[in-house]
Amino acid sequence: MVGKLTTHVLDTAQGYPARQMKVELWLLGSDGERQLLKTIHTNKDGRTDTPLLADEELKTGIYELIFSVGDYFAKHIDNLPQPAFLNRVPLQFGIADPNSHYHVPLLVSPWSYSTYRGS
Repeated sequence: MVGKLTTHVLDTAQGYPARQMKVELWLLGSDGERQLLKTIHTNKDGRTDTPLLADEELKTGIYELIFSVGDYFAKHIDNLPQPAFLNRVPLQFGIADPNSHYHVPLLVSPWSYSTYRGS
């Protein structure tokens, strides 16, 4: 089995995929060092066109996805209070088995979010 990391963002306030949301992928070192691996934008389906990491790129470790939800909602919803309640949503998670599929979806509104390990 080939391991991969994917994500999907759903705009629950408006009921559709979050298009063109900026997402950063970081690798977190045990020494506290952070390494930016990728910056991407979601497509029209709220997904990325390719996996964030796949095959030998996916390694055991602690990762963080940072979703730029404040910028996204500022473009899609009028009259939101400033500063935004949510700006950058960080999700830290561990990869224990680099041969597995890790799917990290984000369901988000301007005021709340949730995530889970998807399939």
